[in-house]
Amino acid sequence: MADDNGALAAAIANNVRAQRAYRRMTLDELSARSGVSRGMLVQVEQARTNPSVSTLARIGGALGVTVARLVEVADTPVVRVVGASGVVTFKHGEGAARLLVGTDAPAILELWDWRLATGEHHDGDAHPPGTREMLTVIDGELVLTVLGQEYHLATDEAVLFSADRPHRYAAGGDSGCRFIMVVTEPPSDLFDHR
Repeated sequence: MADDNGALAAAIANNVRAQRAYRRMTLDELSARSGVSRGMLVQVEQARTNPSVSTLARIGGALGVTVARLVEVADTPVVRVVGASGVVTFKHGEGAARLLVGTDAPAILELWDWRLATGEHHDGDAHPPGTREMLTVIDGELVLTVLGQEYHLATDEAVLFSADRPHRYAAGGDSGCRFIMVVTEPPSDLFDHR
């Protein structure tokens, strides 16, 4: 497992450095745009940490790429089959968020498999403008909160919402829940008015 974590940290480090260099962005600029401290960015780019999903989402948002692109080990071919060993898992408490597959061209698109244990929740930061999320509950009850409004979703129910505002996923009921989620974000140049 330590080797897997080291390989993931190295892939993230290489990808963040490459994306930042491609955009000719300094560490200070990336820090200001992402809200991630310069010190944390240095640790990420030197493969000294495995950042959280939220940190990667903020870095990816500032760079205009997906979390999938930041954790990708190799370039994306025309057809890419992701085997079980290629799925990236982010643990949180007893649950886990698994990034099954994603792309950032021409628009950001990610497919996630989430599991939340009883009483667990995950607070999602506001994504860039125009970002949408679709999810369906596979097992249990999910409580989705957007702008203070709670939506209770049972097994086999689905929802589509604007994710460019803070939101929360929480396991409802007496058991945990599992849901599949698709995140889509339009190309950053649609909202880049510099």
